[in-house]
Amino acid sequence: MTPVRPPLPAGTYIAPRYQVIAHLYRTGWLDVYDVWSEERDCRCVVKVLRPDLGEDGEHRERLVREGRWLREFTHPHLVRAYETVAEPEPYVVLETLTGETLARLLERRHRRLDADDLALLGVHLCSAAHYLHGRGLLHLDVKPGNVVIDCRRAKLFDLSIARPPGPGEPGVGTREYLSPEQARGGPLTVAADVWGIGVTLYEAATGDVPFDTGRAGTDDGPEGGETRGGETTGDPADDYPQLTEAAPPVTRRRRLPARLAEAIDACLRPDPAARPTVAALAETLDVLLPLGRRAAVPPGTEP
Repeated sequence: MTPVRPPLPAGTYIAPRYQVIAHLYRTGWLDVYDVWSEERDCRCVVKVLRPDLGEDGEHRERLVREGRWLREFTHPHLVRAYETVAEPEPYVVLETLTGETLARLLERRHRRLDADDLALLGVHLCSAAHYLHGRGLLHLDVKPGNVVIDCRRAKLFDLSIARPPGPGEPGVGTREYLSPEQARGGPLTVAADVWGIGVTLYEAATGDVPFDTGRAGTDDGPEGGETRGGETTGDPADDYPQLTEAAPPVTRRRRLPARLAEAIDACLRPDPAARPTVAALAETLDVLLPLGRRAAVPPGTEP
């Protein structure tokens, strides 16, 4: 096997007018760089294909598609793209988010979010999901590693596996966060993203995912961990316990206000039709916020 070339060093021009400051991380298909934009006179983030995948048509299309969506979309809880180039080598230029992912926030603090912060986080994720659904897309990979806390708000990123509702292949997404319908394959609806919001809130509340498959993806970086089926044991229950088990109630692992706990548990119902709508979930969580708290205090920070 030919070794993959190392990332570009600092000082290299990754594209015209974009000079590498540092390589941030490498996933199973991407290199992500901190760069200086000479045109904008500021730092940006650039996503490019790994050198060994430069001729892979599927990955090229996937990167360009995500970049075009993010450049078209305008929402305070979604990351923004400034530029998307398809030829000769595809790359996407994104805004620099100065915060940190929710996953790193939870790991660094070694504690869970308090009830008000959980409700606020959920309201922000519902807002982003509502916007995407209105444009005919499911995110399908809502998880703490794809949420950045920045500028006093949560921002959702990584639309690399986003797609319209409809039939889906089994196992596409991040194993520990897959809804049962994503795990088994079949019709996907907005309820899959409600599950993603619920499992993210569950982890932010307890420090653990409800289902530990023990088979996490191996990609590094915030967008790592994605799997597309991969090696399996042959027994779906071993690979995806969410197919045969109900999520343990969040109150088994953390005492929470009853309405908040009920909202999180409702998102993780096995039957997609039994989960709340995004609008109903947002309304429930919004009622739990103290007056003025939503606009004044970001998730994961102290007042």
